[in-house]
Amino acid sequence: MSFHNLILFDCDSTLSAIEGVDELARLRGPDCFAEIEAMTYAAMGGQTSIEEVFGRRLEIIRPTFAEVATVAQMYLDQIEPTALATIKEVKAMGWTPMILSAGFTQAIEPLAEYLGITRIEGVALQFDESGNYADYDRSYPTTKNGGKPARILHLKSELSPDHIVMVGDGISDLETKNVVDLFVGFGRYVQRPKVKSSTAHFIHSLSELSVLLP
Repeated sequence: MSFHNLILFDCDSTLSAIEGVDELARLRGPDCFAEIEAMTYAAMGGQTSIEEVFGRRLEIIRPTFAEVATVAQMYLDQIEPTALATIKEVKAMGWTPMILSAGFTQAIEPLAEYLGITRIEGVALQFDESGNYADYDRSYPTTKNGGKPARILHLKSELSPDHIVMVGDGISDLETKNVVDLFVGFGRYVQRPKVKSSTAHFIHSLSELSVLLP
């Protein structure tokens, strides 16, 4: 497979309307949901660091394998309406799509498969034999601030693409701006002021993407 042109998509609030970790919290009841949603919002808006909330949210929720499967279906049910057509379009233009996320690999896999995206750069969860939460891949870069640019630099050395584009809604996506050829902010679901003010390209539908590609 050729990787001359690489286009990386954030998952949560970009390829799908939901924030997966928040939906896992919702399964624990309204108090847990409110607590986790506030932590996610603060991290995605840049008010608090990702590493400060990443493990803490999972310790509070302790999601089971079955609950992760439930959220995987929610990603599909609330997919960005133009995502499938956009992925097909950018592929036809010679771009290889990947998902670069601080979300959970097992939850994202069905969405990626539906979209025809074969590579997910995400955080793997670990479960015991009964399907109960055990841990997560603590070494994965996107569990920390600066993780997405670090992962992109790794992809550059691994795949040597001619161009890299990143599309996403959060501060962790914006952090990639200096290591990609084009950063596109996304605001269909959440418009984060710092992301919107820091990029020349801010779209509200993935269908607006193809005309921006170099």
